Amino acid sequence: MIDTLTAPVLVGAVLGLGVYVLVRALAPSKRSAVSQVARIDALRASGRSYERHTASEADDGRLGSLRARTGNRIAELYVQQGWEQRSLRSDLAVLDRGWEGFLATKVLLGAAGLVFGPMLFAIAWAIGFGSGPIVPVWLALACAGVFFFLPDLEVRRDAAAKRKDLRRVIGAYLDLVSMNLAGGRGLPEALMAAAEVSDGWALRRIRNALADARITGTSQWVALGRLGEELGIEELKDLSSSLALVADDGAKVRESLASRAETMRHREMAEIEGAAGEKSQSMLVAQLLLCAGFLVFLIYPAAMRVFQI
Repeated sequence: MIDTLTAPVLVGAVLGLGVYVLVRALAPSKRSAVSQVARIDALRASGRSYERHTASEADDGRLGSLRARTGNRIAELYVQQGWEQRSLRSDLAVLDRGWEGFLATKVLLGAAGLVFGPMLFAIAWAIGFGSGPIVPVWLALACAGVFFFLPDLEVRRDAAAKRKDLRRVIGAYLDLVSMNLAGGRGLPEALMAAAEVSDGWALRRIRNALADARITGTSQWVALGRLGEELGIEELKDLSSSLALVADDGAKVRESLASRAETMRHREMAEIEGAAGEKSQSMLVAQLLLCAGFLVFLIYPAAMRVFQI
């Protein structure tokens, strides 16, 4: 009798503790000066002002405003706890997605997982599988954890694919800059002219970074380095460092850009050949398995006759 009463009490205590922690984490609290300054710096670094941020919240409707408020609360919690998540932020910057919206999506999917787990257990219990009150709790927590980390996997996969495209564009961009330098243009003009040949997302990000550098009065190679740091692109960081060293010598700049573009092309070709080799190996394994299955199909009748004898 004691065991039958203890299990529901433990389940209720765990659920109550989880709800209390969630409410305390999302409840509005008095912001300290450090957290407020960090929040302003984060908004400034992401290129959005507070007015634009609040205006976008007001235009999304009730569901959008709830999602925005949830994302803001969780982002403030991250700032207060000192959780930077730089790699994830750079992935979101590559995909041009907001940090607050991403956090809100994670939490809402986790909440959906808490509901999905008991529903799955109810279906399993209806067909006669599973018993006991503790199973829905663990199933709900497992589904919530899986749903919570699904956006991370999606963002990292999409960001990796988009970074490959960006590196390919950077190689062509360096060739264009070298050609503009050979035509007699200066380095700032060559960088901007090469970024204006296309309206793709990669060159548009480079063009916006160069335009912002011209407005703020910073050097354009420093702006490229900041863009590389924001997007997690090491090639842009190396390009910024090399341009800072040889910016005054046009011949050295052309040679550096040409050699760097050639290196990036060789690296891209090596990656393509490696991917093709992996695909050919996987096709070879599939063919071997198919041949093995066909041999088993041929040998099976004769083997059954031998064993029956």
